[in-house]
Amino acid sequence: MGPVRAWRDDEEIELGPRQQRAVLAALLLNNGIRLSNDQLIGMVWDDPTPSAVMALRTYVYKIRKTLPELNLKSRDGGYTVRAEIVDDCRGEPLEGLRSAYFDAQRVRLGDYRLKAREDCLERELDVLELQKHVAAFPLRERPRALLMRALYLEGRQGEALDHFHQARALLNEELGLDPGPELREVHAQILNGDLAPPRRPEQLLPDLIDFTGRAEEIAQALRTLPGTVGLTGMRGSGKTVLATRIGHLVRGRFPDGQIFVRGGDVANQLLRAVGVENPVADKAALWREKARGKRFLVVVDDVQDAAAVRDLATPGSAMILTSVRRLHELPGVTWLKIAGLTEREAREFVRKTFGPVRADAEPEQAGVLVERLSRLPGAIRVIGGKLSSRPHWTIEMALLQMQRESTLDGVIPSDCAAMLAPLIAAEEQLSEPERRVLMCFARQDAEVIDSHKAADMSGADPGEIELVLESLAAVHLIEPLVLGRYRLPQFVRLYFGRRTAALTA
Repeated sequence: MGPVRAWRDDEEIELGPRQQRAVLAALLLNNGIRLSNDQLIGMVWDDPTPSAVMALRTYVYKIRKTLPELNLKSRDGGYTVRAEIVDDCRGEPLEGLRSAYFDAQRVRLGDYRLKAREDCLERELDVLELQKHVAAFPLRERPRALLMRALYLEGRQGEALDHFHQARALLNEELGLDPGPELREVHAQILNGDLAPPRRPEQLLPDLIDFTGRAEEIAQALRTLPGTVGLTGMRGSGKTVLATRIGHLVRGRFPDGQIFVRGGDVANQLLRAVGVENPVADKAALWREKARGKRFLVVVDDVQDAAAVRDLATPGSAMILTSVRRLHELPGVTWLKIAGLTEREAREFVRKTFGPVRADAEPEQAGVLVERLSRLPGAIRVIGGKLSSRPHWTIEMALLQMQRESTLDGVIPSDCAAMLAPLIAAEEQLSEPERRVLMCFARQDAEVIDSHKAADMSGADPGEIELVLESLAAVHLIEPLVLGRYRLPQFVRLYFGRRTAALTA
């Protein structure tokens, strides 16, 4: 936002003459908006000559050749680019560009830069930096109010009150005005002892030191934020862990705080996180008011009801949702499906959780084990913990024990219960027809479920069985292949095979 310049890696790119840079700047300032030839010419030239049309076409051609990454498109007699624009606050905005349009943009960008700087000062409340800013802009009341607040919170109450009197005298002398409502409010709060430090929530769960994989999902989430990202997948697939990892990667982009909420009354929990106790009336509207102009990262884990989060997104803030079901009714959400790890990621995670010596000694058995667990990180972690407590066990022994436990009559050992906990919880939410279909196919150890065969086995109407299968697919207990065919993951087969054996014993 200073001089119009560009770099590719560490090498600066030559952008050509001033008018060519002006065309580029006009396109970037209208990021994503189609500008006609006449609009662009009016922005770049105050008194264009007939040759401006040809000059514009030449500049667009050269910009395309110089910066192919911009994807500068021609459409309906105009041009558009899409780019991420960052102001590093160095130098005068649009330095060197001269036209009525750029003069107006300089004023707009200068005001925006001042507001952004004061937003940062509000978060930091650094007395020295605030004093410098007040000295540079003595008639702006907001930084003066922030300086009074910062002085008071440092225990310098007398200086804070004295600063108010100085501000009142200056405003009266220079503008003939009394202090505005913000300055008066801070002054009253100091006199009444009601001024408290800003509340900055830091609620993200701890990141896991052995987190592995998910590079593609993380990259897509980072491209989406600060939009809303939704993570969906079966229980135990690692949605919460992934949401936490993403949160830690981007926490620096959201300096007003990070809030972690687990289902329930989401709006109420968000308000409590920013210091509003026992809110009444429209909680979602009150949250939007509190979050206006701020940058929060909000993680809502295990969303059960779309209505709980529908009206809570705010500009500048970001939301990461996790839900077993993909909530199609929520607008503006980029959904990412989370399943088992890739084969390479699973091997890497096994070396971390089982130990490299043990994993490398039995690579084939380790592969069989993780496939049996459908490469789900939660289940692999439980087995890894069990093996770490039994240093003389091999992976083959763990496989044999899993085989023996699968034949026990309704008995689930504690270690096994921890591994199967996500599926135990998932079964509790199933209807009887859904449970029956899964048990029928698990009993046959079938990898593929065919809707016609399922209807024959259950005696249900084909239309009814299709609804049952789609419902199971919605909670990721089966995976759609083609119309009428679904895959039954090994881990789901393992669990419902045990359940079938227990019920028929």
